[in-house]
Amino acid sequence: MVAELGHFALILAFAVAIAQSIIPLWGAHKGYAEPMRFAESAAMMSFLLIGFSFAALTYAFINSDFSLRVVYANSHSDKPYLFKIAGVWGNHEGSMLLWVLILALYGALVASFGRNIPPSLRARSLAVQAMVAVAFLAFILFTSNPFERMDPVPVNGTGLNPLLQDWALAAHPPFLYMGYVGLSMPFSFAVAALIEGRVDAAWARWVRPWTLLAWSTLTVGIALGSYWAYYELGWGGWWFWDPVENASFMPWLVAAALLHSAVVVEKRSTLKSWTILLAIIAFSLSLVGTFIVRSGLLTSVHAFANDPERGVFILGILVIATGSSLALYAWRAPQMAPEGVFAPVSRESGLILNNLLLSVATAVVFIGTLYPLFVEAFTNEKISVGPPFFNMGFTPLMIVMLMVMPIGAALPWKRGDLPRVMKKLWTAAALSIGIGAMFAMWRSGGPIFAPLGIALAFWAIFGVIVDVAERVKLGRAPAGESLRRLARLPRSAWGQALAHIGMGVTAFGIVGITAWETEDIRVAKVGDMIPLSGYEIRFDGVERLNGPNYRIDGGKFTVFQDGEEIASLLSEKRFYPVQRTQTTEAAIRASLIEDIYIVLGDRQEDGGWAVRSYVKPFANWIWIGALIMTLGGVLSLTDRRHRVGAPNRKKTAMVPAE
Repeated sequence: MVAELGHFALILAFAVAIAQSIIPLWGAHKGYAEPMRFAESAAMMSFLLIGFSFAALTYAFINSDFSLRVVYANSHSDKPYLFKIAGVWGNHEGSMLLWVLILALYGALVASFGRNIPPSLRARSLAVQAMVAVAFLAFILFTSNPFERMDPVPVNGTGLNPLLQDWALAAHPPFLYMGYVGLSMPFSFAVAALIEGRVDAAWARWVRPWTLLAWSTLTVGIALGSYWAYYELGWGGWWFWDPVENASFMPWLVAAALLHSAVVVEKRSTLKSWTILLAIIAFSLSLVGTFIVRSGLLTSVHAFANDPERGVFILGILVIATGSSLALYAWRAPQMAPEGVFAPVSRESGLILNNLLLSVATAVVFIGTLYPLFVEAFTNEKISVGPPFFNMGFTPLMIVMLMVMPIGAALPWKRGDLPRVMKKLWTAAALSIGIGAMFAMWRSGGPIFAPLGIALAFWAIFGVIVDVAERVKLGRAPAGESLRRLARLPRSAWGQALAHIGMGVTAFGIVGITAWETEDIRVAKVGDMIPLSGYEIRFDGVERLNGPNYRIDGGKFTVFQDGEEIASLLSEKRFYPVQRTQTTEAAIRASLIEDIYIVLGDRQEDGGWAVRSYVKPFANWIWIGALIMTLGGVLSLTDRRHRVGAPNRKKTAMVPAE
C-alpha cells in the first residue's frame, strides 16, 4: 500500500509540475500577481509530493519489500541498514527519483528564500525549473517506474553491487546530484532572464548563491568519488579520466567559470551574454553526464542503466533543453550590450582570462570524453583516449591558471598597474621559489619540473595570504587597526580566499603523488620482506574473517622503518556470496607526508600471493584541498550579500505624524 501511495504521489507531482510550467509564465506575461504567486505554492507542493514518494521507496528498501522489482534487484535481507538505504539511489530508478527530488528541493528553496526576487523573474524561473521536472518525471513514470511490482514475490533479493557498499559511495551520489541538479537553478534564471530580455547586477547577485551551492556540493561529490576510488578499487589511483569522472568534472569547471563571470556582471555590468551562456552550458553538461551513465554507452560501475531506449529519451531531453535555450539565447543575446569599460590590465581582464582557461579546459575534457563514443556510434570502431591526452591538453592550462590566479585577484577593478601588483606579491614569489627549491633538494628523482609544480601550488596559496595582508594593511597600519579590518572583511572575501587556497593545496597533493610515487609488484610468501622507498614491509600471511554480509581473506602486513615497527596493516579481499562477487580493500597507513598503500592480489600456484605496495607522497592533500574549497563556497554562501535577493537595505528614519 505504501508503494502505491508513493507511485500516486509521483503522478500528482507530474500534474503539479505541468501546471507550474504553464500558469506562472502566463501570469508573468500578463502581469497578473496571483498566477505568478502560484509558482511558489506549486514548487512547495511538488517538493512535498516527490519527497513523500522518495520516503515510500526508502521505506520499501528498509523493510526489504521484495515485491518491488527495484528492491529485489538492489537489496537483500542480510545487507547492513546503511547500504539498504544507499540502495535506494544505488540503481537507475531510485537515483532518478533522487534526481527529481533534488530538482524540486531547489525550486522549493527559491520559493521560500527568494521573496525579494522580482515576481516576474521568480515566476518565470520556477516555471522553467518545472519544465525540467516535467521531462524527468515523465521519464520516470513511463520508462523507469521505481514502484513496479513483481508477481510472484521473491523470498529474497539479489543485493546491491558490492563495489557500492561503502560509506563514501553511499554519500557520493546525493552530493553529486546536489551539484549536477543544482545547476538547473542558474539555468532557469538564465532562461527567465532571456525571456524578460533583462540581465543586470541584481540578476547576477541572485544567480551566484545557487551556483555557489551547486559548485560546493559538486566539489564534495567529486572528492568523495575520488577518495572511494583511491582506497576501495585497489588499483592505487585517485583519478583515471574515466568518462563518468569527466562527466561530473566538466560542469564543475564551467560552474567555476560562471561564479567568476557573475562577479563581473554584478560589479561592472559587463559579460552579461557570456554569463548567460555559461549558465546554459553548465546545466547542459550535467544533462550530458546523465545521458552518458544511463544510455548504455558505458559498461562501468558508474553506469546505472544499459537500456538504449532510455538513453534516447534522455537524449531528447538534452536536445530540447539545450537547443531551445540556445535558440532563445541567439535571439536575445544581442540586446545585452555590455556597459562597463575596463583596461586590458584590470581585475575584469583577469576574470576573463580565468573564464577562457576554464572554458578551454572544459573543451579538452569534452572532446577527449565524447570523441571515442562518437567514433564507436558512427563507425562501430572502438578507440581509447586515455590519461596521456588529458594530461597533455589539461595540465598546461592549469599551470597558467595557477600562475595568474594571485595576480588577477590582486588587480583592482577597471584599471590596474601590473608592476605595482607584482611588487606587492614579491614576498609570495620568493617564498614559493624557496619551497620549490627545498623540495628539489628533499625529493631527489622524479620529473624535473615537479619542484616547479610545487612552487606554483604555494604561489597560489601565498598569493592569497599576501592579498589578505594588503587588504588589512598589515605592517602599514597599527596592529589594532589591521585586526579591525581583518574582522570586518566580508565573508565572501574569506570564502574566495579559502577556495583559492584549497585549489593550491589540491595542486600540491596532485604534484606530490604524481611526481614521487613509488611502487613494488611481486609474488610474496609468508615471512618475505618487501623493501620500498625507505620502508620494509613484512608479509605475515592471510587469515579468514567474516564481515556482515561477506567473507574476507585478510592479508596481514607489518611495516618497519629503520628497523622499528611503525604499523600493522590488513588488506582485504572480500567475497559476497549473494552476488558471488569479489572486491578489494587496500590497506593504507595514511599521513600528511605520505601513504603506505598495500593491496593483496590473488593466490598463486606456488603458494605465494600477488602483492602490490606503494608509497604515495602527499596524497591526502588532494582531498584536504577539496574540503577547503568547499568550506570557502559555504562561507561565501553565509554572506548576506550573496544570499538570494537579500541586498542590504538602508534604514529610513521614522517621521512623527504632525
